[in-house]
Amino acid sequence: MAPGNARIFAWSRLRFTWAVSAGFGFLLSLGNETATLIVVLRAIIVGSAILLAFGLFERWPKRLPKWLPRTVLRLIMIALTIPFASLLAYTVTTGGNPELVEGSKRLMGYSQLVGISLLFAPWIAVAAILKQRDAFAREQALAFELERSEFERRVSDARLRLLQAQVEPHFLFNTLANVQALVDAGSPQASKVLASLIAYLRAAVPRMQSQSTTLQSEVEMVRAYLELMQMRIPDRLQYVIHLDPAAAPLHCPPMTLLTLVENAVRHGIDPSEAGGRIDVDIWVRDARCVMRVKDTGVGLKTVSHGLGTGLSTLRERLKLAFGGDAQLMLTEIEPHGVCAEVVFPNRKIAA
Repeated sequence: MAPGNARIFAWSRLRFTWAVSAGFGFLLSLGNETATLIVVLRAIIVGSAILLAFGLFERWPKRLPKWLPRTVLRLIMIALTIPFASLLAYTVTTGGNPELVEGSKRLMGYSQLVGISLLFAPWIAVAAILKQRDAFAREQALAFELERSEFERRVSDARLRLLQAQVEPHFLFNTLANVQALVDAGSPQASKVLASLIAYLRAAVPRMQSQSTTLQSEVEMVRAYLELMQMRIPDRLQYVIHLDPAAAPLHCPPMTLLTLVENAVRHGIDPSEAGGRIDVDIWVRDARCVMRVKDTGVGLKTVSHGLGTGLSTLRERLKLAFGGDAQLMLTEIEPHGVCAEVVFPNRKIAA
């Protein structure tokens, strides 16, 4: 809210003005023959007029000459308002006949009211302006911080979508290459694998486009993928998948688990003449989800040069999705094999 957008007679302003005016009115009534209530009423009338001038010239005119700051204009108009407002207060409280003649007690009271108002009102106005500017500065800083956070979120979302777009063709081309290998070899499994691949892609591609998916959905895709791979190399691939029911509804970036499993197949099982086994385990531990994929393939040392692209992209996607509160760890298993483990918060990622 800009300083000029506050209501002139907002309740908080009226309450403060009337309280201060009543206090000054009470002080002026001490030793005064006029009833305290009348003196207080006069002070409140003057205070209300000052508030009107303070608020009116807070908004009007919209444009001022460069040599005239709005704060100076408001203080000048407050000073000009006080004598007329004091005259109005005396007129109202004396039935329209203030009798401000030279030497009269009313003239003395009028002069005191004007003098006290001119002495204190500008300083109170300056304090109010400074407080108003400080509040405006805080609001502007908060608005800027919110805009910056929103901008950073949009940038992160854009980067996440870009990285996800890089993962999709990587996975699809690898799978299609596997089917091509079967066709080239004249395998009787080629037609069956191709039919399974079409059915799998029909279900998997829409999930790839979303920014978040459940672990239950991830496991379904991984199971279908491993079934395809097992058709291709039935004598060299075994797998077991275990999903903790508590972890099934949790959210993660799409293709997180699939990336780990695909790397295990491509860089662990495929290069091994004997093939191997893949164990997929997902569970909840200490309010965090643990996703572990182990294979008994050739291991890290043999194919370390080929593990970078998919997993480095996955690391970046996890960082964007969970704000750095996720880990991806790789360890070698003796005598051969690799364990890939992802740990992330037990919560939904930003949609």
